[in-house]
Amino acid sequence: MLDGKRILVTGVLTRRSIAFAVAQQAQREGAEVLLTGFGRSRRMTERTAARLDRPVEVLELDVRRPEDFRALTEAIDARWGGLDGALHAIAHAPADAFEQPFVEVPAASALSAFEISALSLNGLARALVPLFEPNGGGSLVGLDFDASQAWPGYGWMGVAKAGLEAVSRYLAHELGPRGIRSNLVAAGSLRTEAASGMPDLERMASEWEHGAPLGWDSEDPAPVAEAVCFLLSDRARAISGEILHVDGGRHAVAPSTDGVRAGALTTGGTL
Repeated sequence: MLDGKRILVTGVLTRRSIAFAVAQQAQREGAEVLLTGFGRSRRMTERTAARLDRPVEVLELDVRRPEDFRALTEAIDARWGGLDGALHAIAHAPADAFEQPFVEVPAASALSAFEISALSLNGLARALVPLFEPNGGGSLVGLDFDASQAWPGYGWMGVAKAGLEAVSRYLAHELGPRGIRSNLVAAGSLRTEAASGMPDLERMASEWEHGAPLGWDSEDPAPVAEAVCFLLSDRARAISGEILHVDGGRHAVAPSTDGVRAGALTTGGTL
C-alpha cells in the first residue's frame, strides 16, 4: 500500500507508542521511514527505532523551535529530495492542565498544551510543503482524541485537541489545491507511554473496553496504525479534512448508565 513512499513519523518514544506501530506498519507496507526526536528523549527514540524491521534515521525536531523545522526541511531534502507523507503524533500538556480544576489551570499551561499539541501541526505542514510539492502533493495525518465532547480528566488537552481538529480542517482547505491532504485519526483510549501521565487513564480505557460495540483492546495500537497508513496511501487520495474514528465504534454510541455494554438493549429502559 505504501510501496516506494517516503514517510516521516514523529512521536516515537517506546514500542508502546502509536507512532512506533505506524512506523512499523509503514515499513511492512513498503515505505521508507524517517523518525524525529528531540533533546534527551531523542536517545529513547533511537533505542526504540532499533526495534523496527529496518534501520531508520532519527532527526531532531523540537516543535517549539522554528530553527528545528527549517533544519528538518533541509535534512529530508538532502536525503530524499521530497516527501510523500508524514504522521503528526505530538502532544503534551503540563501536569496541572490535567490535575487542576479546569477553571484554575494557569494560562501558561493552557497555552503550552495548545502550542505543542495543535499549533505544531501547522508548523510541521509549513516545513513539509516544499517537500510535498515536487511530487504533486502528499498526505499529512495527525493523531487525535475525539474533541466533540468534554472528557473528565482530560482538561486543557481536550481543548488543544479541538484546536488540532480546526487546524487540520484549515490545512485541508488551504493546501488542497496544492495536492496536499490533511486528515486526523481519532483513536480510542490506548495505554501508551504518552497517556500514562493522565490521572483517569484506567477509567477511560475501561470505558472503551466495555463500551465499544466492536470491542476494543487498549493494549493494541495496530488498528490505529493501519488506518493511518491507509490515509498516507494513494487509496485515500480523495480524502481530506476528515476525522477518521478508530475506536471500535465507541464514538457513535451513548455511554452506558447501568454497567451494560453500550449498544445492548435492556428491559425496562427508555429509548
